Amino acid sequence: MRVRLVTHANGNAVHVRQINALVVMNPWESKDLWVELKPNRPSYMVLKGTYGEKIHKTFRMTRQGVRWRFYRLFNQVYVEAFETILFLEKVFGTQLREYAVRISKERYEMRQEILGSGFKSAKDYKLK
Repeated sequence: MRVRLVTHANGNAVHVRQINALVVMNPWESKDLWVELKPNRPSYMVLKGTYGEKIHKTFRMTRQGVRWRFYRLFNQVYVEAFETILFLEKVFGTQLREYAVRISKERYEMRQEILGSGFKSAKDYKLK
């Protein structure tokens, strides 16, 4: 079995095992979570592993709620985003990808700056 360690920007360690399994180290406990691909038609991803006892307090939802949200995020939102990208690149070509990546990075940086400064009252906001 081949295992590769990848560290994401948020600091979480991620191991990639074989081709269809992703192991995510749980930052709250020493339990592991991983993602498996179920090769049906169409294929879908399944969250596997032990959540630990703090998951309901950390995310304020049940373990089943975590699984439902995982399914929605990974099997619907994430996959649909790639479907949209494939459609747009089929119509317009891949030359717009560089622009989209640049814009998304700029938006991410702006969002981090805003979140880093905390919430501010809307009454003090002035249009530029």
